[in-house]
Amino acid sequence: MKNLFVKTERQRYWLDQLAAIAEPIKAEAVEVDEQSRFPFEAHRLLLQIGYPQLTLPKQYGGEGLSVYDMVLVQETLASYDENASLSLGWTLGVVGEIYETKLWTDDLLIAFSEEIKRGTMINRAVSEAATGSPTRGGRPGTNAISTKGGWLINGRKIFTTASPVLDYFLTSAWIEEKQQVGFFLIHKDAAGLSIEENWEMSAMRGTSSHDLVLKDVLVATEHLVELPSHPSGGKINGWILHIPATYLGIAQAARDYAIHFANHHQPNSLNAPISTLPNVQQLLGDIELKLHQARFVLYGVAEAYDDPARRGLITNEMAVAKHTVTNMAIDIVDKAMRVVGAKSLQLSNPLQRYYRNVRAGLHNPPMDDMTIIKLATAAIEQQKLYENQSLNHVKNKEK
Repeated sequence: MKNLFVKTERQRYWLDQLAAIAEPIKAEAVEVDEQSRFPFEAHRLLLQIGYPQLTLPKQYGGEGLSVYDMVLVQETLASYDENASLSLGWTLGVVGEIYETKLWTDDLLIAFSEEIKRGTMINRAVSEAATGSPTRGGRPGTNAISTKGGWLINGRKIFTTASPVLDYFLTSAWIEEKQQVGFFLIHKDAAGLSIEENWEMSAMRGTSSHDLVLKDVLVATEHLVELPSHPSGGKINGWILHIPATYLGIAQAARDYAIHFANHHQPNSLNAPISTLPNVQQLLGDIELKLHQARFVLYGVAEAYDDPARRGLITNEMAVAKHTVTNMAIDIVDKAMRVVGAKSLQLSNPLQRYYRNVRAGLHNPPMDDMTIIKLATAAIEQQKLYENQSLNHVKNKEK
Protein backbone atom coordinates (compact mmCIF):
# COMPACT_ATOMS: atom_id res chain seq x y z
CA MET A 1 0.00 0.00 0.00
CA LYS A 2 2.73 2.47 0.95
CA ASN A 3 4.35 2.11 -2.50
CA LEU A 4 1.35 4.01 -3.86
CA PHE A 5 2.61 7.09 -2.01
CA VAL A 6 6.25 6.83 -3.11
CA LYS A 7 6.36 9.17 -6.09
CA THR A 8 10.02 9.98 -6.76
CA GLU A 9 13.42 8.31 -6.96
CA ARG A 10 14.62 10.70 -4.27
CA GLN A 11 11.98 9.42 -1.89
CA ARG A 12 12.98 5.84 -2.68
CA TYR A 13 16.60 6.73 -2.02
CA TRP A 14 15.84 7.93 1.50
CA LEU A 15 13.58 4.98 2.22
CA ASP A 16 16.46 2.72 1.12
CA GLN A 17 18.81 4.63 3.42
CA LEU A 18 16.46 3.93 6.33
CA ALA A 19 16.01 0.29 5.34
CA ALA A 20 19.78 -0.21 5.46
CA ILE A 21 19.84 0.64 9.19
CA ALA A 22 16.44 -0.80 10.10
CA GLU A 23 17.52 -3.96 11.92
CA PRO A 24 19.76 -2.39 14.59
CA ILE A 25 17.13 0.31 15.16
CA LYS A 26 14.40 -2.29 15.62
CA ALA A 27 16.58 -4.33 17.96
CA GLU A 28 17.39 -1.32 20.13
CA ALA A 29 13.73 -0.27 20.30
CA VAL A 30 12.97 -3.17 22.65
CA GLU A 31 15.71 -2.15 25.10
CA VAL A 32 14.75 1.51 24.83
CA ASP A 33 11.24 0.75 26.04
CA GLU A 34 12.27 -1.72 28.72
CA GLN A 35 14.96 0.55 30.15
CA SER A 36 13.10 3.83 29.59
CA ARG A 37 16.15 5.36 27.92
CA PHE A 38 16.85 7.37 24.81
CA PRO A 39 17.59 5.43 21.56
CA PHE A 40 21.21 6.54 21.32
CA GLU A 41 22.21 3.94 18.73
CA ALA A 42 19.33 4.91 16.45
CA HIS A 43 20.29 8.54 16.90
CA ARG A 44 23.91 7.76 15.95
CA LEU A 45 22.89 5.80 12.85
CA LEU A 46 20.46 8.50 11.74
CA LEU A 47 23.09 11.19 12.16
CA GLN A 48 25.42 9.15 9.96
CA ILE A 49 22.97 9.36 7.06
CA GLY A 50 22.36 13.08 7.65
CA TYR A 51 18.84 12.82 9.06
CA PRO A 52 18.71 16.24 10.84
CA GLN A 53 19.42 18.09 7.56
CA LEU A 54 16.66 16.40 5.57
CA THR A 55 14.33 19.40 5.84
CA LEU A 56 17.05 22.04 5.57
CA PRO A 57 16.51 23.74 2.17
CA LYS A 58 18.98 23.00 -0.62
CA GLN A 59 19.98 26.66 -0.85
CA TYR A 60 21.46 26.26 2.64
CA GLY A 61 23.18 22.98 1.79
CA GLY A 62 20.51 20.61 3.10
CA GLU A 63 18.45 17.91 1.41
CA GLY A 64 15.41 20.14 0.97
CA LEU A 65 12.76 17.51 1.65
CA SER A 66 9.16 18.71 1.42
CA VAL A 67 6.49 18.08 4.03
CA TYR A 68 5.24 15.14 1.95
CA ASP A 69 8.76 13.69 1.82
CA MET A 70 9.19 14.15 5.56
CA VAL A 71 5.92 12.36 6.31
CA LEU A 72 7.04 9.42 4.18
CA VAL A 73 10.39 8.96 5.93
CA GLN A 74 8.95 9.64 9.39
CA GLU A 75 6.26 7.01 9.00
CA THR A 76 8.85 4.49 7.84
CA LEU A 77 11.24 5.26 10.71
CA ALA A 78 8.38 4.97 13.22
CA SER A 79 7.60 1.46 11.98
CA TYR A 80 11.14 0.60 13.15
CA ASP A 81 11.21 2.64 16.37
CA GLU A 82 8.52 5.13 17.25
CA ASN A 83 10.63 6.77 19.98
CA ALA A 84 13.41 7.58 17.54
CA SER A 85 10.90 8.85 15.00
CA LEU A 86 9.10 11.26 17.32
CA SER A 87 12.37 12.45 18.88
CA LEU A 88 14.18 13.25 15.63
CA GLY A 89 10.95 14.36 13.97
CA TRP A 90 10.89 17.47 16.13
CA THR A 91 14.22 18.60 14.72
CA LEU A 92 12.94 17.99 11.18
CA GLY A 93 9.77 19.95 11.90
CA VAL A 94 11.44 22.88 13.62
CA VAL A 95 14.11 23.23 10.92
CA GLY A 96 11.50 22.96 8.16
CA GLU A 97 9.31 25.64 9.76
CA ILE A 98 12.14 28.07 10.56
CA TYR A 99 13.64 28.04 7.09
CA GLU A 100 10.39 27.92 5.15
CA THR A 101 8.94 30.97 6.89
CA LYS A 102 12.30 32.73 7.44
CA LEU A 103 11.51 33.20 11.12
CA TRP A 104 15.08 34.30 11.93
CA THR A 105 17.44 36.87 10.47
CA ASP A 106 19.29 35.92 7.30
CA ASP A 107 22.66 35.89 9.05
CA LEU A 108 21.43 33.57 11.77
CA LEU A 109 19.74 31.25 9.28
CA ILE A 110 23.00 30.93 7.36
CA ALA A 111 25.08 30.36 10.49
CA PHE A 112 22.64 27.85 11.97
CA SER A 113 22.45 25.89 8.70
CA GLU A 114 26.14 25.01 9.13
CA GLU A 115 25.35 23.55 12.53
CA ILE A 116 22.42 21.55 11.17
CA LYS A 117 24.70 20.06 8.52
CA ARG A 118 27.01 18.90 11.31
CA GLY A 119 24.15 17.03 12.97
CA THR A 120 22.89 19.63 15.43
CA MET A 121 19.59 18.77 17.11
CA ILE A 122 16.99 21.37 18.09
CA ASN A 123 13.50 21.36 19.56
CA ARG A 124 11.06 23.91 20.87
CA ALA A 125 10.67 24.01 24.65
CA VAL A 126 7.21 25.44 25.28
CA SER A 127 5.08 23.24 27.56
CA GLU A 128 4.81 24.03 31.24
CA ALA A 129 3.04 22.28 34.11
CA ALA A 130 0.88 25.31 34.92
CA THR A 131 -0.17 26.07 31.34
CA GLY A 132 -0.55 22.64 29.77
CA SER A 133 -0.35 22.54 25.98
CA PRO A 134 0.83 25.88 24.56
CA THR A 135 -1.87 25.63 21.89
CA ARG A 136 -4.44 26.42 24.59
CA GLY A 137 -3.02 29.92 24.94
CA GLY A 138 -1.66 29.99 28.49
CA ARG A 139 1.05 32.56 29.24
CA PRO A 140 4.38 30.85 30.02
CA GLY A 141 5.70 31.12 33.56
CA THR A 142 9.22 31.19 32.16
CA ASN A 143 10.28 34.84 31.99
CA ALA A 144 13.00 36.85 30.29
CA ILE A 145 14.39 40.13 31.64
CA SER A 146 16.57 42.48 29.60
CA THR A 147 20.03 43.13 31.06
CA LYS A 148 23.23 44.78 29.86
CA GLY A 149 24.61 41.42 28.74
CA GLY A 150 21.47 40.21 26.97
CA TRP A 151 18.46 38.38 28.41
CA LEU A 152 18.23 36.72 31.82
CA ILE A 153 15.87 33.74 31.69
CA ASN A 154 14.30 31.73 34.50
CA GLY A 155 11.74 28.96 34.33
CA ARG A 156 11.01 25.29 33.81
CA LYS A 157 9.73 23.46 30.74
CA ILE A 158 8.16 20.01 30.66
CA PHE A 159 7.89 17.50 27.78
CA THR A 160 11.27 18.50 26.33
CA THR A 161 11.47 15.64 23.86
CA ALA A 162 14.94 14.30 22.95
CA SER A 163 16.51 16.33 25.77
CA PRO A 164 19.61 14.07 26.09
CA VAL A 165 20.74 14.84 22.53
CA LEU A 166 19.44 18.36 21.93
CA ASP A 167 22.09 20.96 21.18
CA TYR A 168 19.65 23.88 21.22
CA PHE A 169 16.42 24.60 23.04
CA LEU A 170 14.14 27.09 21.25
CA THR A 171 12.51 28.29 24.44
CA SER A 172 9.40 30.38 24.93
CA ALA A 173 9.38 33.01 27.68
CA TRP A 174 7.22 35.92 28.73
CA ILE A 175 8.90 39.28 28.17
CA GLU A 176 7.26 41.73 30.56
CA GLU A 177 8.71 44.86 28.99
CA LYS A 178 7.36 43.84 25.58
CA GLN A 179 4.14 42.35 26.98
CA GLN A 180 4.45 39.30 24.75
CA VAL A 181 6.00 35.87 24.37
CA GLY A 182 9.37 35.52 22.69
CA PHE A 183 11.46 32.54 21.64
CA PHE A 184 15.10 32.37 22.68
CA LEU A 185 17.77 30.16 21.12
CA ILE A 186 19.61 28.60 24.06
CA HIS A 187 22.62 26.29 23.73
CA LYS A 188 22.78 23.19 25.92
CA ASP A 189 26.03 24.39 27.54
CA ALA A 190 24.61 27.69 28.74
CA ALA A 191 25.40 28.34 32.40
CA GLY A 192 22.33 27.72 34.57
CA LEU A 193 20.72 25.29 32.11
CA SER A 194 20.10 21.76 33.33
CA ILE A 195 17.97 18.73 32.50
CA GLU A 196 16.01 17.12 35.32
CA GLU A 197 15.63 13.48 34.30
CA ASN A 198 12.08 12.87 35.51
CA TRP A 199 10.39 11.34 32.44
CA GLU A 200 8.44 8.52 34.11
CA MET A 201 5.75 7.55 31.65
CA SER A 202 4.20 4.33 30.39
CA ALA A 203 4.14 5.61 26.81
CA MET A 204 6.94 6.89 24.57
CA ARG A 205 9.40 6.11 27.34
CA GLY A 206 12.37 6.45 24.99
CA THR A 207 11.73 10.07 24.01
CA SER A 208 13.34 11.16 27.30
CA SER A 209 11.05 14.19 27.45
CA HIS A 210 12.58 15.44 30.68
CA ASP A 211 12.21 18.86 32.30
CA LEU A 212 14.36 21.73 31.10
CA VAL A 213 15.38 23.90 34.06
CA LEU A 214 16.63 27.46 33.52
CA LYS A 215 18.15 29.37 36.45
CA ASP A 216 19.52 32.81 35.63
CA VAL A 217 20.49 31.72 32.13
CA LEU A 218 22.07 34.59 30.22
CA VAL A 219 21.22 34.65 26.51
CA ALA A 220 22.76 37.01 23.96
CA THR A 221 20.53 39.85 22.81
CA GLU A 222 20.45 38.58 19.23
CA HIS A 223 19.30 35.16 20.37
CA LEU A 224 15.83 36.48 20.98
CA VAL A 225 15.01 35.01 17.59
CA GLU A 226 11.22 35.12 17.40
CA LEU A 227 8.47 37.48 18.53
CA PRO A 228 5.30 35.77 17.28
CA SER A 229 2.44 38.05 16.31
CA HIS A 230 -0.03 35.18 16.51
CA PRO A 231 -1.04 32.79 19.31
CA SER A 232 0.64 29.39 19.45
CA GLY A 233 -1.11 27.06 17.08
CA GLY A 234 -2.71 29.97 15.24
CA LYS A 235 -0.59 29.76 12.13
CA ILE A 236 -0.73 27.04 9.45
CA ASN A 237 2.35 24.87 9.86
CA GLY A 238 2.58 21.77 7.69
CA TRP A 239 5.71 20.57 9.44
CA ILE A 240 3.71 19.38 12.45
CA LEU A 241 2.59 16.47 10.27
CA HIS A 242 5.68 14.62 11.47
CA ILE A 243 3.59 13.87 14.57
CA PRO A 244 0.73 11.87 12.99
CA ALA A 245 3.28 10.26 10.65
CA THR A 246 4.92 8.69 13.68
CA TYR A 247 1.66 7.25 14.99
CA LEU A 248 0.77 5.92 11.55
CA GLY A 249 4.14 4.13 11.56
CA ILE A 250 3.20 2.47 14.85
CA ALA A 251 -0.06 1.30 13.30
CA GLN A 252 1.84 -0.13 10.33
CA ALA A 253 4.16 -2.06 12.64
CA ALA A 254 1.18 -3.46 14.56
CA ARG A 255 -0.49 -4.46 11.31
CA ASP A 256 2.65 -6.23 10.09
CA TYR A 257 2.92 -8.21 13.33
CA ALA A 258 -0.76 -9.19 13.29
CA ILE A 259 -0.61 -10.36 9.66
CA HIS A 260 2.51 -12.45 10.32
CA PHE A 261 0.95 -13.95 13.44
CA ALA A 262 -2.31 -14.78 11.67
CA ASN A 263 -0.45 -16.48 8.81
CA HIS A 264 1.66 -18.64 11.13
CA HIS A 265 -0.43 -19.31 14.24
CA GLN A 266 -2.34 -22.57 13.96
CA PRO A 267 -3.92 -24.03 17.12
CA ASN A 268 -4.25 -27.83 17.10
CA SER A 269 -8.01 -27.37 16.88
CA LEU A 270 -7.62 -26.03 13.33
CA ASN A 271 -6.25 -27.58 10.15
CA ALA A 272 -5.07 -24.19 8.86
CA PRO A 273 -3.65 -20.90 10.27
CA ILE A 274 -6.09 -18.48 11.91
CA SER A 275 -5.79 -16.18 8.89
CA THR A 276 -8.36 -18.45 7.24
CA LEU A 277 -11.01 -17.68 9.87
CA PRO A 278 -13.75 -15.21 8.88
CA ASN A 279 -13.61 -13.28 12.17
CA VAL A 280 -9.85 -12.84 11.87
CA GLN A 281 -10.18 -11.75 8.23
CA GLN A 282 -12.78 -9.21 9.33
CA LEU A 283 -10.32 -7.69 11.80
CA LEU A 284 -7.48 -7.72 9.28
CA GLY A 285 -9.70 -6.18 6.63
CA ASP A 286 -10.72 -3.40 9.02
CA ILE A 287 -7.04 -2.75 9.73
CA GLU A 288 -6.26 -2.46 6.03
CA LEU A 289 -9.24 -0.16 5.46
CA LYS A 290 -8.21 2.21 8.24
CA LEU A 291 -4.60 2.28 7.06
CA HIS A 292 -5.82 3.28 3.60
CA GLN A 293 -8.10 5.97 5.01
CA ALA A 294 -5.45 7.39 7.33
CA ARG A 295 -2.82 7.53 4.58
CA PHE A 296 -5.06 9.24 2.06
CA VAL A 297 -5.88 11.92 4.64
CA LEU A 298 -2.31 12.41 5.85
CA TYR A 299 -0.57 12.36 2.47
CA GLY A 300 -3.39 14.34 0.86
CA VAL A 301 -2.99 17.17 3.36
CA ALA A 302 0.81 17.08 3.03
CA GLU A 303 0.52 17.26 -0.75
CA ALA A 304 -1.88 20.21 -0.52
CA TYR A 305 0.50 22.05 1.80
CA ASP A 306 3.43 21.56 -0.58
CA ASP A 307 1.37 22.97 -3.47
CA PRO A 308 1.68 26.79 -3.50
CA ALA A 309 -1.62 27.06 -5.39
CA ARG A 310 -3.53 25.23 -2.65
CA ARG A 311 -1.69 26.13 0.54
CA GLY A 312 -3.63 29.36 0.94
CA LEU A 313 -6.89 27.39 1.03
CA ILE A 314 -5.83 25.32 4.05
CA THR A 315 -7.60 26.12 7.30
CA ASN A 316 -8.06 23.24 9.76
CA GLU A 317 -6.70 20.44 7.60
CA MET A 318 -3.52 19.92 9.66
CA ALA A 319 -5.62 19.32 12.73
CA VAL A 320 -7.97 17.05 10.80
CA ALA A 321 -5.02 14.94 9.64
CA LYS A 322 -3.60 14.65 13.14
CA HIS A 323 -7.00 13.79 14.68
CA THR A 324 -7.87 11.26 11.98
CA VAL A 325 -4.53 9.49 11.86
CA THR A 326 -3.89 9.22 15.60
CA ASN A 327 -7.37 7.92 16.39
CA MET A 328 -7.31 5.45 13.51
CA ALA A 329 -3.84 4.31 14.58
CA ILE A 330 -5.18 3.57 18.06
CA ASP A 331 -8.02 1.54 16.55
CA ILE A 332 -5.62 -0.36 14.27
CA VAL A 333 -3.39 -1.37 17.18
CA ASP A 334 -6.44 -2.46 19.17
CA LYS A 335 -7.65 -4.66 16.32
CA ALA A 336 -4.17 -6.12 15.86
CA MET A 337 -4.23 -7.13 19.52
CA ARG A 338 -7.62 -8.78 19.05
CA VAL A 339 -6.12 -10.88 16.26
CA VAL A 340 -3.22 -11.99 18.43
CA GLY A 341 -5.24 -12.42 21.60
CA ALA A 342 -3.83 -12.63 25.12
CA LYS A 343 -0.30 -13.12 23.78
CA SER A 344 -0.39 -9.47 22.75
CA LEU A 345 -0.20 -8.50 26.44
CA GLN A 346 3.00 -10.42 27.10
CA LEU A 347 5.85 -8.05 27.93
CA SER A 348 7.95 -9.80 25.29
CA ASN A 349 5.36 -8.98 22.64
CA PRO A 350 5.82 -5.69 20.71
CA LEU A 351 2.06 -5.12 20.52
CA GLN A 352 1.86 -4.14 24.18
CA ARG A 353 4.49 -1.48 23.46
CA TYR A 354 2.61 -0.25 20.40
CA TYR A 355 -0.61 -0.15 22.46
CA ARG A 356 0.96 2.13 25.07
CA ASN A 357 2.90 4.32 22.68
CA VAL A 358 0.19 4.90 20.10
CA ARG A 359 -2.06 6.42 22.76
CA ALA A 360 0.49 9.18 23.37
CA GLY A 361 -0.70 10.68 20.09
CA LEU A 362 -3.86 11.87 21.84
CA HIS A 363 -1.73 14.22 23.92
CA ASN A 364 0.39 15.72 21.16
CA PRO A 365 -0.89 19.00 19.74
CA PRO A 366 -3.39 19.86 18.50
CA MET A 367 -5.77 18.18 20.96
CA ASP A 368 -8.88 16.40 19.70
CA ASP A 369 -11.37 18.66 21.47
CA MET A 370 -9.80 21.81 20.04
CA THR A 371 -9.87 20.33 16.55
CA ILE A 372 -13.58 19.53 16.78
CA ILE A 373 -14.46 22.95 18.23
CA LYS A 374 -12.47 24.75 15.50
CA LEU A 375 -14.22 22.72 12.80
CA ALA A 376 -17.61 23.53 14.26
CA THR A 377 -16.81 27.23 14.63
CA ALA A 378 -15.48 27.44 11.07
CA ALA A 379 -18.61 25.76 9.69
CA ILE A 380 -20.90 28.10 11.66
CA GLU A 381 -19.06 31.23 10.56
CA GLN A 382 -18.91 30.06 6.95
CA GLN A 383 -22.67 29.58 6.90
CA LYS A 384 -23.23 33.05 8.40
CA LEU A 385 -20.95 34.55 5.77
CA TYR A 386 -22.82 32.76 3.00
CA GLU A 387 -26.18 33.96 4.30
CA ASN A 388 -24.95 37.56 4.59
CA GLN A 389 -23.55 37.48 1.06
CA SER A 390 -26.82 36.08 -0.27
CA LEU A 391 -28.82 38.74 1.56
CA ASN A 392 -26.59 41.53 0.23
CA HIS A 393 -26.93 40.12 -3.28
CA VAL A 394 -30.72 40.21 -3.03
CA LYS A 395 -30.67 43.77 -1.67
CA ASN A 396 -28.41 44.93 -4.48
CA LYS A 397 -30.72 43.40 -7.07
CA GLU A 398 -33.75 45.16 -5.53
CA LYS A 399 -31.97 48.49 -5.86
